[in-house]
Parts: sequence; structure tokens; C-alpha cells
Amino acid sequence: MLANSHVTTMLPVIDMARARAFYEDRLGLVPGGLKPDGKFVYRVGGSVLALFPRPEGTKAEHTAISFQVDDIDARIAELKRAGVVFEDYDFPDFKTVNHVCVLGAEKAAWFKDPEGNFLCLHEDLPPAV
Repeated sequence: MLANSHVTTMLPVIDMARARAFYEDRLGLVPGGLKPDGKFVYRVGGSVLALFPRPEGTKAEHTAISFQVDDIDARIAELKRAGVVFEDYDFPDFKTVNHVCVLGAEKAAWFKDPEGNFLCLHEDLPPAV
């Protein structure tokens, strides 16, 4: 029923100016504009990212957005040059090396936006032969 629908990811932000500076200056997203209901939107690939003001913020302990990339190491290097700080993990079954964790059929790396939302880069690995 919804297979052909467009998807919008909604992220709550406490400070819209701070969030916009991060998404535009650090991540390089192109502003799409302010909507009448207060959301600020970006087109990301074929999707939409909408930041909406929420004074109390949120505290999600999961990945809110994952950006699929072709070369995760190159994207990490670019984002680090732009001031993005990546998370590192060292758990028995979950460890990052140079910010990257291999999870089955993909590589992934996490960082937070200034509002505390967990964001991710992921790169699909080629199928095993």
C-alpha cells in the first residue's frame, strides 16, 4: 500500500539555528526551506529530512538516520575535516576500528548532531562469492 510513497524523516531539534548550521555547514545538505508549520526541510537523495522545533528535545538511543555512501572511509575523512566527531565503540560483539564497524553485509560509522540525534553512514559490502 505504501511501497511507492515518498518518505520524510522527522528529527526534533531544540535549537533550529544550531541544527541548521550543523546540517548545512558540516554535512553539506542544501537548504530546502522553512515550511509554514515551522519545519525546515532538506532533500537528501530521493528522501526528505525535516527538522522540527521541539523545546524539550528528545533522547533516542538508536540511529535516527543512516546515510548510504559508496566509500565510507572517504566520507568519514571529509566529514571529520568539516568538524564532525565520530563515535567509537569497544564491546565484545560490537567494535569500531577507525570509527567503522562491520555489521554483516555492511560497514557503519556513527556520529551525533548537536541535538543528540544519532546519525550513521553505512556502506553495503559486496556479496560474498
